[in-house]
Amino acid sequence: MRCRQFVIIRRCEDVILSFQILGIGTALPEHTMSQDEAVAMSTDLICRDRRESRLLRTMLRRSQVSNRHTCVPHRTAYGWVDEDCEPSGSPGPSTQQRMLLYAEHAGPLAATAAQRALDEADVSVSDISHLITVSCTGFEAPGVDVHLIEQLGLPRTTERTHIGFMGCHGAINGLRVAAALGNSNPSARTLLCATELCSLHYRVQWDDERILGNALFADGSAALVGCQLSNGHHRVYQLKATGSYLVPESSETITWHVGDHGFEMTLSNRVPELIRQHLRPWLSQWLDSLGVPLSAIAAWAVHPGGPRILDAVEEALGLDELALSVSRGVLKDHGNMSSPTILFILKRMLSAAMPRPCVALGFGPGLMIEAALLD
Repeated sequence: MRCRQFVIIRRCEDVILSFQILGIGTALPEHTMSQDEAVAMSTDLICRDRRESRLLRTMLRRSQVSNRHTCVPHRTAYGWVDEDCEPSGSPGPSTQQRMLLYAEHAGPLAATAAQRALDEADVSVSDISHLITVSCTGFEAPGVDVHLIEQLGLPRTTERTHIGFMGCHGAINGLRVAAALGNSNPSARTLLCATELCSLHYRVQWDDERILGNALFADGSAALVGCQLSNGHHRVYQLKATGSYLVPESSETITWHVGDHGFEMTLSNRVPELIRQHLRPWLSQWLDSLGVPLSAIAAWAVHPGGPRILDAVEEALGLDELALSVSRGVLKDHGNMSSPTILFILKRMLSAAMPRPCVALGFGPGLMIEAALLD
């Protein structure tokens, strides 16, 4: 019996080692919002006194986000409340109204990212057999998956899987599913597309626990094409393994709920300390189980949930100040786009020809740590 278990484990590991990422594509909405515009808009719509204005300016400055892309012009948010309304006097659009905007904008943005991934991978749309969509910022059915089949001309027999409401590490969950699909069907060609419109959940009322999201979040989409056997296609990354760890007694530190006026996110100030305490022990054990010591990791793709989270990862793993420069650069240029952000980071690392192996890390509700080992 022990022998059988060992054989099964080894076979699963060997198959996972062969999952190939053939191309990554990214897309951003056309509208942008600078830090100065974010400060002015937030002050006008939200801040009721000098204290709140001062706190908000400090929060936006410390976010290290210089620019972000949004699916609607930032001036549109001014129309979310009555013109004569006092700051924080209105909750803004209903969740239903925000979901109508999601239905309008998510599909086209996803299609752009997906087409770019297909082009980079040099894979025909007719070869795609499986489609994985990832999103936590909107609900719609038929949704982004059906839009991609129709818009790109994917086969109508394409098998769909949706990874929903898992937050910033959703693309890593999607990679795990893509690898499993390749394991079960070596001829599968999988398109994975992560699309988030975080700006639709912009808060127009002051809330000490939830206002941080306004300072960090933005919109974007990223896609990849992968398979188990490349059959002559050049791979850009090889997925070797994925891992998960649920931090004990942390369920209230990151939350994401559906409210009457958008989705409501909370990010506790305990998160950085929990990362400092728990990340290295678990990650070292996980990598050791794969035969890869922590010291062998040459590059890090860490989801920039915020500057303090990146600082905590650096401290926990003993990384130098340049180790997370790509993550910080994506945060500065695009903000936190939730699930697609990891793929933006991997694409930028690819362009910079950064060394391998690489570990991708994401943190989400739970507090859950998700990791992927790539070569």
